[in-house]
Amino acid sequence: MTSSIPAVGTRSAEAATLQAVFLDLDGTLVDTEGFWWEAEAAVFARLGHTLDDRHREVVVGGPMSRSAGYLLRETGADIGLTELSTLLNEAFVARIGRGVPLMPGARRLLSELAAHKLPAALVSASHRTVIEQMLHSLGPENFALVVAGDDLMRTKPHPDPYLTAAARLGVDPARCAVVEDTLTGVRAGEAAGCRVVAVPSVTPVPAAPGRTVVRSLEEVDLPFLRALITESRGVVH
Repeated sequence: MTSSIPAVGTRSAEAATLQAVFLDLDGTLVDTEGFWWEAEAAVFARLGHTLDDRHREVVVGGPMSRSAGYLLRETGADIGLTELSTLLNEAFVARIGRGVPLMPGARRLLSELAAHKLPAALVSASHRTVIEQMLHSLGPENFALVVAGDDLMRTKPHPDPYLTAAARLGVDPARCAVVEDTLTGVRAGEAAGCRVVAVPSVTPVPAAPGRTVVRSLEEVDLPFLRALITESRGVVH
């Protein structure tokens, strides 16, 4: 009688299969982190305040509410958080309306994931209206799901965005790879239990146990991402 139970090696290999890839947007797939800073500086200049460059490392990669709140506290600008967030989004949308450059390797990676029918989710702290405009450059057909910053009560560095993406796709976070450019996003992916690849853009991301840091998306391909899951689960061949 032939057993229907897979051999140990087969079970281990199945458990180590990459199920989905979750990708950040600003600074990871599109070269727009500088655009956000330009928008913030322009809006605060209209309010009579000059932003010091030291604030840039604090606001990069964060949700709008956190970044805007921080800049309000630092400058003492006479404006409410909601109104400021609206002005910042409007300034950013106007800037990206002139075109959004993709990061080196982004187009190739998205095409590779699509060709192998591996689900990709766009997980960003940006508002959905901003994301939808940038999707024209990225190709909405490349993503099975989009999780925006204004979809959730808590966004990065909390794990909620990545846990939400995994739940909606019906996959195990531990069998998903996250690609991020900031420490804020990296911490969100790690807190969700995903395998995280950091591709630093504006600010450095330090090395840490279980964290993979590369210089460019050009170093990231499907075999690379699959290996992250295989190695983390100690698959038996």
